[in-house]
Amino acid sequence: MEHSLPDALIVAALAALWGTHLYFKHRERQQRLEFIHQERLAAMDKGIPLPELPIEPRTRTSPDPRAMLLHGIAWTALGSGGVVAMYLIPNSMPIWPAALPLVFLGVGLILYYAVGRRTR
Repeated sequence: MEHSLPDALIVAALAALWGTHLYFKHRERQQRLEFIHQERLAAMDKGIPLPELPIEPRTRTSPDPRAMLLHGIAWTALGSGGVVAMYLIPNSMPIWPAALPLVFLGVGLILYYAVGRRTR
């Protein structure tokens, strides 16, 4: 399978879009830090003491205990659908086992959830 010029243009456009997004995200963060710096300098000039602020406060949330189960169900369903779809494709070569790793990944995540739940 050869790649054509339109394929290359699509990839280049997606890469440019991703790079532009990262640039503007970085620029917004820099502007926000500059604004905070200017405010703090103005407050220090007036003699107002300011506590140290973290650059980006992060809130700690406990992970959802059902996340592994939900991921396992989704991967199992995706893999099973892939197996069925590939089995129904009329082809001289059987390709349906190609989606089995997704099924096994999902079943493994479900088992991980079950074992982890029993230990708690």
